[in-house]
Amino acid sequence: MTETFNPDTSTATTTVALVRDTIRRQPNACALKYKVGKEWTETTWKEIGEQSNAAGLALKAAGISPGDKVAILSENEPKWLLADLAIVTLGAATVGIYPTLPSQQVSFILRNCGAKAIFVQDKKQLAKVMSIQSECPDLTTVVVFADADATDTVPAFTAFTAPFLGQPELPVAATPEDVAVLIYTSGTTGDPKGAMLTHRNLVSNAKATYKHLVVGDAVVGPDDTFLSFLPLAHSFERMIHLLALAAGSKVVYSHGVRTLMDEMATQKPTIMGCVPRVYESIQEKLMETAAKGPEKNRKLFDETIAVGKKMLEYRQAGKVPGIVTATKHLVLDKLVAEKVRQKFGGQWRFWISGGAALNPDTARFFIALGFNLLEGYGLTETSPVISINPVGKQKVGTVGTVIEGGEILIAADGEICYRGENVMKGYFNNPQATGDMIDSKGWLHTGDIGTYEGGYLKITDRKKDIIVLANGKNVSPSPIEAAIKESPYIQEIVLLGDKQNVCSALVIPNIDRCTTWAGEQGVTLADGDAVIASPEVKKLIKSEIDKYSNWLADFEKIRRFTLLNTTFSIDGGELTPTMKVKRRVINQKFAAEISALFGDGS
Repeated sequence: MTETFNPDTSTATTTVALVRDTIRRQPNACALKYKVGKEWTETTWKEIGEQSNAAGLALKAAGISPGDKVAILSENEPKWLLADLAIVTLGAATVGIYPTLPSQQVSFILRNCGAKAIFVQDKKQLAKVMSIQSECPDLTTVVVFADADATDTVPAFTAFTAPFLGQPELPVAATPEDVAVLIYTSGTTGDPKGAMLTHRNLVSNAKATYKHLVVGDAVVGPDDTFLSFLPLAHSFERMIHLLALAAGSKVVYSHGVRTLMDEMATQKPTIMGCVPRVYESIQEKLMETAAKGPEKNRKLFDETIAVGKKMLEYRQAGKVPGIVTATKHLVLDKLVAEKVRQKFGGQWRFWISGGAALNPDTARFFIALGFNLLEGYGLTETSPVISINPVGKQKVGTVGTVIEGGEILIAADGEICYRGENVMKGYFNNPQATGDMIDSKGWLHTGDIGTYEGGYLKITDRKKDIIVLANGKNVSPSPIEAAIKESPYIQEIVLLGDKQNVCSALVIPNIDRCTTWAGEQGVTLADGDAVIASPEVKKLIKSEIDKYSNWLADFEKIRRFTLLNTTFSIDGGELTPTMKVKRRVINQKFAAEISALFGDGS
């Protein structure tokens, strides 16, 4: 029988030690699966150890020392993990960068952290780095994962590591207090801040989160398969990944939303962590399929959901359902829900939702179909898990119970404050921002408003202005708004998008300038109402938004907007005495316009 991971007896204090313990327990088991072309390839735990060790020796030969920063700019794949393990073994820190970020933002991160080396996925990411390398004086080593994309000056990963294969195992230079990961997150100033997560932060969070996912003897272990979907630059995915590595579970790397359903069906994963938008998309597709089917099948599907939700109500209230409801649930589960689960591989133990707020109806929908959907909560700055709904004890509408060792304090203004071993060391080279986030008693101020009752945490509002999209990406609105207001045709703009798929905006045009511009085009506009209704003005504002926001990452760009014929003022309540927009007031005053903008009653 294979030895399994036990967080209570594990002596590992670094992420490297967690992985090395797994390699020792099951060297020949499959650790990773990744599709190359049309074929799935496998990597064993022993191969992970050998290849990451060679990468570590190669980095050391390239001059990487404890405390240095090494970046990775790539989609998820095995070499991402190998590079990461190599970096942290040396006592250096991994800086994961979203591959979707434009070169300008990549440049800022590399310069801010002083990265000495970077691993890039392919020629597309390599071109991005080459275009800004002159701006990054510390960056001396660039390695590309794809063999075919190597150049005379940039070696492929395999060539970079080949001379060191078969060499003795590197000693772990990292200590529990060393920074293992530097994750850049958006701030109110616009420039991202690098959250420093130590080995102690990550290992303690992995062990505590693991305990939330274990019920009795049903451990998370070698028999489980994790589907890795979110980018490893995302703190949530890094934690899910570390859980799988510690538990000795197989990790299957997804190739994205287009292949997700096929990967579920063929690879039969048991555990996945994702942002709410993915689950919402799956829900939409299931409901759309049911709606297009025969009326009899649609009615059965609807009844299955209704009865499943009724069973959830009984469970959450601590009551036993009547014999009629219980029997109907058993029959419908066999006739309908089980067939749905089989389409998704049929082996799921639980799904974890994090990174943004989950729609309670989405949670009820999947639980009604027999999926264990667990909503959790956390921040990049907390490594990231603060709380998660325990398996079998979910309370829909809450983000679960606080992890072991964590403490919650609800401040006088309702803000959720948290303290625990997983709280970051601070923001890199930014003591002021660190002090604003973590007080002298070690309480991290989350910026979220909530309640803590019966051991379950509930988020009720947001104190800070950061927009969290449905895919978990953070958007800092202030600098984007400031840039776009440089347009002579835009008087005011307020970004929207919390819990939505894309960024949108309310725009107050400069009525006089737009009227003059329209006259030059041969269009007469009588008043402000005519201006905001004009198709020509709408096209003008769209082009101005695009012009003044061309530096944004794709997920930050404004996809929808609506024009308002009004002004913001202190007397009207929309502005503070220092002329800052009061977003809550805007949301209330223009609720109808916002609802129409999103088209979903938001």
